[in-house]
Amino acid sequence: QVQLVESGGGLVQPGGSLRLSCVASGFTFSSAAMSWYRQAPGKEREFVAVISSIGIGTNYADSVKGRFTISRDNAKNTVYLQMNSLKPEDTAVYYCARRWPPPDYWGQGTQVTVSS
Repeated sequence: QVQLVESGGGLVQPGGSLRLSCVASGFTFSSAAMSWYRQAPGKEREFVAVISSIGIGTNYADSVKGRFTISRDNAKNTVYLQMNSLKPEDTAVYYCARRWPPPDYWGQGTQVTVSS
């Protein structure tokens, strides 16, 4: 069965950095585009970033361009989200997802809190 397990979330000060990881299993990881979404309390889940199966093509939400970088290591069945220059408005549960758009499988999410 398809499984996506996120990790790396936590509490960070504004301007700080975090690196999220998502380990995938149950499918051919190297053939699937992978994406990150986030959801803040009381808000709709929103797109953050996507990366193609090979890892060459990427797209980002305007709110994170220049600050976040999505990458993948197909040998490790893992997709990453490097988050720099974090802002309080980045606070959310971050979800790893398979394919885009729309995703067909989701991870359980990992909490990212940006606060002084």
